Amino acid sequence: MPSQTSTERTSERKQQILDIAARLFARNGYRGTSIREIGEQAGILGGSLYHHIKSKDALFVELHNSALDRAEALIAEAVAKENGPWQRLEAACSTLLEIQLAPDSLTQPLMNDFREVPEDVRLELVARRDAFEDQFRDLVNALPLPPEIDRSIYRNLLLSLLNEAGNWYRPGRLSPADVAQQIVHVFRHDAR
Repeated sequence: MPSQTSTERTSERKQQILDIAARLFARNGYRGTSIREIGEQAGILGGSLYHHIKSKDALFVELHNSALDRAEALIAEAVAKENGPWQRLEAACSTLLEIQLAPDSLTQPLMNDFREVPEDVRLELVARRDAFEDQFRDLVNALPLPPEIDRSIYRNLLLSLLNEAGNWYRPGRLSPADVAQQIVHVFRHDAR
């Protein structure tokens, strides 16, 4: 069996560091997580950790962007399977809720910690989040809504509700897909 190359070992080590950092950021928040703690949990001395990461800020941004990249891809895949605008919106909502409500989800905690990061990092995170929300902007723009409904307000209300679901959802009675169906039903109101 061939042995691992140095690059493969470094890549595996970096992934281990990313996994540990993501769990710590999700549990403790940005301010409550230190580079020292990440290094300790990874079994790496502080100075050696910087061989794998640039900074705490860069690490947080990388984790945030990676979570959004994954969510964006899963949503695009789910939406592509549907034909009508309401069905596409429901597929996007269902997929986002499945991601956010998963017991081991890191997406929600990482997206909710913007107030804790330095301003330059916050601006970078907000720009990436806004790009992620373009999927929902396109979905809402395709809906046959009455002209008096402001699509920006509609989209922001929908995303606010989806992003807060982790605060009120309890597993058991309804699945995330059931919740998405109900949300779209409410948001569809008399637009049929």
